[in-house]
Amino acid sequence: MTLLGAHRTARGPLDRAPVGAKLAGLAVLGIAVVATRGVPTSLGLLALVLIAAAVARLPARATLRGLLPVLVTAVLAGAYQAWARGWGPAVEVVADLLTLVLAAAVVTATTSADRLLDVLARAARPLRHVGLSPEVLALAVALVLRTVPEIARTVQEVRDAARARGAERDPRVWLTPAVLRVVGRARDLGEALAARGIVD
Repeated sequence: MTLLGAHRTARGPLDRAPVGAKLAGLAVLGIAVVATRGVPTSLGLLALVLIAAAVARLPARATLRGLLPVLVTAVLAGAYQAWARGWGPAVEVVADLLTLVLAAAVVTATTSADRLLDVLARAARPLRHVGLSPEVLALAVALVLRTVPEIARTVQEVRDAARARGAERDPRVWLTPAVLRVVGRARDLGEALAARGIVD
């Protein structure tokens, strides 16, 4: 999922749009995907997001490469729906999943992390009344946007090393080292945050 957090500098209309408007649009789109039914509606929403991706000038090759894991998951889910409920629900599942992931990619690609986190922190201010710091919430979102591509990169590096040894077919050869490296980095990050007094 290297699409998430992949902001790049551009000057298109979506890059200049207010962050709050983009987040609100993403929320409305998510509600529409969940609340509506029917193949035409699902395909229409997907077409709308594809137009937004074109306006945002997302690089086609990198976007397709980033969507590959989601596409595989969507095809598997769609195959099950086709077997259990028919082709209509299968198309809906595939289209809806791609719509949501690509829309999130458009938002993160056209919004710098600083602007996104400032808006999230302001929106989360009411949570102070229940003991949750808006700054900590914004930091958590920033870490997710940063670590998801890092995890994908780590897994790819370990798989490449396993492939070089001719052992890629055995998941244990590359999955265990990948998990250990990810957990190790998470512990180091947690200790660094605690040492600076950012989190307990």
